[in-house]
Formats: sequence, structure tokens, C-alpha cells
Amino acid sequence: MTSDAEGDLSASATERETVGGQNVGDEEAQELLVDLVSIPSPTGEEQEAAERLAAFFETHDREVWIDEVGNVRAPGDDSVLLTSHVDTVPGEIPVRVAPQEQRDEGGDSEARRASGRSSGQGPREETAGVLWGRGSVDATGPLAAMAVAAVRTGVSFVGVVGEETDSRGARYLVEDREAPDAVVNGEPSGTDGITLGYRGFLAGEYTVSTDSVHTSRPEANALQEAMAWWQRLESKFDTTGTYDDTSIFEQVTAKPVEFSGGTAKDGLSVEATVGVQFRIPPSETAESIQGLVETELSSGEVEWAEPIPPVMESPRTEVARAFRVGIRRVGGDPRLLRKTGTSDMNLYAGTWDCPMATYGPGDSELDHAPNEHLDLDEFERATSVLESVATDLQS
Repeated sequence: MTSDAEGDLSASATERETVGGQNVGDEEAQELLVDLVSIPSPTGEEQEAAERLAAFFETHDREVWIDEVGNVRAPGDDSVLLTSHVDTVPGEIPVRVAPQEQRDEGGDSEARRASGRSSGQGPREETAGVLWGRGSVDATGPLAAMAVAAVRTGVSFVGVVGEETDSRGARYLVEDREAPDAVVNGEPSGTDGITLGYRGFLAGEYTVSTDSVHTSRPEANALQEAMAWWQRLESKFDTTGTYDDTSIFEQVTAKPVEFSGGTAKDGLSVEATVGVQFRIPPSETAESIQGLVETELSSGEVEWAEPIPPVMESPRTEVARAFRVGIRRVGGDPRLLRKTGTSDMNLYAGTWDCPMATYGPGDSELDHAPNEHLDLDEFERATSVLESVATDLQS
């Protein structure tokens, strides 16, 4: 493993270097997955997991380093870059491998098995068991599958940090290296799912202050001003009624995420703050939403964070084609997906002009859930799909 300084110097010179593939057995692949899930890696505490991941590449004679923001960089054949995130959300789930019949403790196991919803495909013979633990689905499962596929095929790999909060790893990556020929981002899609679209993301903080007056007075204070402002916004972005994932994808979703306020310490004013988030469909822009939000201001102001644009990739790219072929090779039925959330793929698409898709084992409904778990047979099949995709894109 090279040092940070050596890595920075070698990134531009060797990022496009072709590296031959090496064999990684299924037992070693599963060991990597279990080890990574067993290492707590909430955002900001990814170092130990990053070091285990880097050691895996080093064992297989791959150049690898941890860059200055904490990303694990293993350059290779840049026909495709496989990348997923190292960090998880907080929450301790005891790590264990359990039999298949224990896969849905506290959940609708029979319904999921019958529909194939858990893995995105029909019922299959499954024998390897189920891995329980935080990150098994989001997104340590996809991360480990990509690491194994990258070593087997020799393509480029990056494990990024900070995806669950500010995406600092992906933001650094797009500024620090040139675009690969193609990108596969790692998030759970089920073995058969190919995610081509994500909504964008916009966050802001509204603040307002009013003079302090006796509560017997009828004038609205800052708390009332803030509540009235949010009620006006809700009417602008009304999503009540019947909806499904398709209709949600095409709408703006507005959510308050924090509300605070009260009389200031000096007793002379009342202050209120509202943290807000908006999900942006491809038909909208952050600027259009900002403009609409600000027209509803009768007082106060909004401070905006840097937005993440929406992305919608074509199903006709060579990446999407390679996934359809790879999924059919393992006996699956490919499905094209659009997600209502946001991922690092949005940032890659906003900077790099190359085809891309998101893929990985796991049921995305288990993201951040207290019963997060991953079928190990599904992990193995998804790894085979990624290996197939990387091989096809190299040809």
C-alpha cells in the first residue's frame, strides 16, 4: 500500500493502467464481506474498514492507497470504474450468518420469498445463508462484490467515504481524477435490477427573527412565521393521494428535517430555524426549486447547501447492455429501475461524460433498517454479474 503522498503522485499516471485479473474464490469473497460488515464504519469512522479493503487489494498484488479524504483507490483498467461507499449509517446490528429460514425476522418473509422481491427475482435454490449486520445491504454488500470483481478482472476500483452525509469522497474523486470510460456505482438494486435514474437533492436552512413581545399580543412571532412559511411550501409541493415509486420519481418531495427556536438569550427577540430538504426529479432543477421556495418568503431568509443534480441514464448505453447480458447469464430477468433517493452516481454523472449505472446485491427496502441483512447466494450472483459486466466492457 502506498502512502498518501505517493498515491497523489501516481493517480494521474497510473489510474488508466491495465492490470491483469487474479482469482478470488467464493470463500475469500465471503470472508471479505463478513469482515467489512463486522467493522463498524459509520460516516467519519471509515478508516479501519478502508484499511481492511486496501489490504485485500494489496494481498492480490494490486496497487492501492488511501487518499487524503479516506477513499480506497485501486487503479486498473479504466474501461470501467467500480465504486461504492465504505461508510454506513449508525446503528448496531449483531453480525451473524444465519440459515435462510431466519432471513426475515420480524418481517414478511413468506411474501418476499414468493414474489422474489427480496432479491429482485423469482424463487431460487438458496443454501449459503443470510448475513445480518449494519451495512450488509447499504452498501457494504455492493462494495465487497465490486472489490472482488475488480480483482478478478483487473478493472479500476474506488471505495469512497462520506456518502451517507456530504458525499465528500465522491466530490473529491471527480475533482482528483479524469473520467473513466464507464462507471458502475454500488448500491443495492437486487441481483436483477439495473438502476439508471436518481432524483437530485437540495438542502437549505430557513431562519427568521422577530421582536420579542408579550404572548398576549396578536402579532405573529418567529415560530409562527416559520410554521406558516412551511405550510405554504407544503401546498406548493403537495404529494398527497395515491402514488407509487414511478410517480414519486417525477415529483418534487419536500421535507422538514429540523425545527428549532424560541426566545433569544438576550430576551429581545424570538428566533426560529427550519432545516429543509427537497428531492429533485429530472424535469426540475435546483435553481427552479430555490426560486419557488423564496417566493414564499414574507420574512426571513434561506441559506442553501450545494445541490446534487438529478440523473437519468439511457437504457441503450453499453453499460446497461452489459448488465442485461450479465444478469441473463446467471439466470435472471433484468429490470430497469429509477430510485426516488439520491446517490453518488448523481455526482459522477454531473461531472464525468461517460455511461454509467448503479448495481448491487440486496433489497433497498432494508437500507438503514434495524433488520438489515443480505442473502449470501445473492451476493455471489451479483459478484458474478459484475465480473461479467467488467469483462464485457473491457472487450
